[in-house]
Amino acid sequence: MVILDLFLQSSISVSFLGGLVVLLLIYLVSSFRFSLQEDRKDPPGPKPLPLLGNLLQLDLARPYKTLLELSKKYGSVFTVYFGPKQVVVLAGYKTVKEALVNHAEEFGDRDSVQIMDDSSQGHGVLWSNGDSWKEMRRFALANLRDFGMGKKVCEDKIIEECDYLIEVFKEFKGEAFDTTQPMNRAVSNIICSIVYGSRFEYDDPEFMSLVYRTNRNIQLAASPSIQMYNLFPWIGGWIKTKKEILKSFSANKQQNSRLFNRLKETLNPQMCRGLVDAFLVRMQDLEKSGINSHFHIDNLMLTVLNLFAAGTDTTATTLRWALLLMVKYPKIQDQVQEELSRVIGSRQVRLEDRKNLSFIDAVIHETQRLASIVPMSLPHKTSKDITFQGHFIKKGTAVCPLLASVLYDESEWEKPHSFYPAHFLDKDGKFVKRDAFMPFSAGRRVCLGESLARMELFIFFTTLMQHFRFTPPPGVSEDEMDLSPRVGFTLNPSSHKLCAVSCM
Repeated sequence: MVILDLFLQSSISVSFLGGLVVLLLIYLVSSFRFSLQEDRKDPPGPKPLPLLGNLLQLDLARPYKTLLELSKKYGSVFTVYFGPKQVVVLAGYKTVKEALVNHAEEFGDRDSVQIMDDSSQGHGVLWSNGDSWKEMRRFALANLRDFGMGKKVCEDKIIEECDYLIEVFKEFKGEAFDTTQPMNRAVSNIICSIVYGSRFEYDDPEFMSLVYRTNRNIQLAASPSIQMYNLFPWIGGWIKTKKEILKSFSANKQQNSRLFNRLKETLNPQMCRGLVDAFLVRMQDLEKSGINSHFHIDNLMLTVLNLFAAGTDTTATTLRWALLLMVKYPKIQDQVQEELSRVIGSRQVRLEDRKNLSFIDAVIHETQRLASIVPMSLPHKTSKDITFQGHFIKKGTAVCPLLASVLYDESEWEKPHSFYPAHFLDKDGKFVKRDAFMPFSAGRRVCLGESLARMELFIFFTTLMQHFRFTPPPGVSEDEMDLSPRVGFTLNPSSHKLCAVSCM
């Protein structure tokens, strides 16, 4: 039934499904040999079926949940088959850290995903490998820092953006509304100011469409139909979701091409406004020197699109979770606002205040932990053969660092499945770091924008909590607020509305 439901969601006809079954039988009888013999050194796991692997055992809408359950049976290193594709899953804080940090090189490559190959073609910074990835990551990290990440200039940009967001919230006059689009646009503007050198008005049609398409694609990328396409690319012609993703991606590339051309027209090599300017200058210099490099327009395009998507979705989603949790747990919201009133008063919160706002810092960290925005991380791949914790993993094997298993590790967290800010507080109420706090992943592929995200989460959250009291919609109690995530590449809250009642 699971497979049938998936194909129905993908608009594949029943007759096609029947044909597929016939093809599978022919394929199994004539050519497929799937060894069920277990090599004692290989990671254990559930026995797969030919071609389908363990698909019938997996909840493809929320595969991380199935993997969490399987880890209880097979341990911290185990194998599952997504169709014919072997994936080694790493579960639990100690195992994930050992792999990504202590064996960073061996587990540091990015595994290919068909829908990403279709759109990225090995360019950019998220889905690339080798020298191109090294150069793009080094350049992106250096320029994110140059254009404000972790600096006061970036803090000022976030504070300015808070003012625009507050005005949008005030327009609803305490009535229930969906925070998704305002939050996405506010957070997107921070990455826009760093990448392009300027922000956009929230009602700018180009900006609205760019943000919408980006977040829509992130949601669709983990849909069951796309997961099936990634495993069996030959069914792509029947997958409408694939066509929608590629059409949106193409539109975003065209839109960025227009933005790049505008920036080229006013480019001043002595005064770069953002990362795009810096890339264009480097590209021109290398072209003049006749040097064949990775600084070309395709890498610029994909790097910008990668930064825009990664720099928008995860932070905006975390902030929406934070507000939803404040509505769900009003007593914790009381404590947040009491600390703000006592320590800050009515003045603007600054980054330097974080050390004096221990409870709020704990609330933000606990939101990130419990929400587990990217529960399966982005897929890794082994760069060489490795024997890890007694298990042999060959070069080129897909690896899933199960971040949800780290953030919910029962040996590391007192109440792993509850919203419990005390996880990050000592007996005196002071903030404490926890080693198993790993929402940004770790090792070579750790999130590029971690310090930027931390700044945004702190300033946006505290500023909003200074200005508003967040409550459920009329007729809805706190207990009725749904905390189950929506299906997507990242775990967004389910569709909901809340009220922002002005308190300043």
